[in-house]
Amino acid sequence: MEFKNFSYLLLLLSYLVIPAILGYRHKVRFAFRLRYLIPATIFAGAIFVMWDRRFIEMDIWSFNPVYTSGIQWLKVPVEEWLSFIVIPWSAVYIYEWLKIRFENFEKPRLFVIISLIGFAALAFLAYTFRQNMFSFFTFFLSAIYLGYTVFRNRFRKNLTKFYLAYFVSLLPFTILSGIASRLEIVNYNPQHTMNINLADFPVEKFAYLFLLLLINITIYEYLSERRYFLDFKL
Repeated sequence: MEFKNFSYLLLLLSYLVIPAILGYRHKVRFAFRLRYLIPATIFAGAIFVMWDRRFIEMDIWSFNPVYTSGIQWLKVPVEEWLSFIVIPWSAVYIYEWLKIRFENFEKPRLFVIISLIGFAALAFLAYTFRQNMFSFFTFFLSAIYLGYTVFRNRFRKNLTKFYLAYFVSLLPFTILSGIASRLEIVNYNPQHTMNINLADFPVEKFAYLFLLLLINITIYEYLSERRYFLDFKL
């Protein structure tokens, strides 16, 4: 095994830089909240792993063995499994930091409007590009879950911090996804996308990230509010 085989893994571990900085400089600690995050990650990860597996089988995207370890579970590279842990956890860390840093900044009505516009846009894109598998499923599932979230009044109070966390997460996501595409660590079949790229990867990936984070954070907040696990102090 050569050093190149760890390229994808090293890119994923780069996501941990932001939580490390926030934890060191701003003393953000949410280790005790992992009992809410872990179930959310398992649920969302199961959906995305099955999605990944099916798209690999359909040759909608593929992973370059030169830049991966070669270890696979259910035909999905272990690095991709890890991505469904590292990326959401990094985003939730940012989300928790924003809740502390901008505690009094709340614009629920604004972000409800943005969500409704986003829902309509995603639904429109899903219908327009229904012949492109990656485009259709990404936009369709994002629209369905976003619509459910918006009309589920319980999460509306968290929309402000969620969107802020998503926008902050876009920076490392764009940089690292661009590197992965340039190195051809991940390859996308243009027949199944809108064939519109930003930083060398399909723009659908932004909706893909949005859905991944939304599922994780809504479940995370749901479990947190219900306190299904006994509270304890560290």
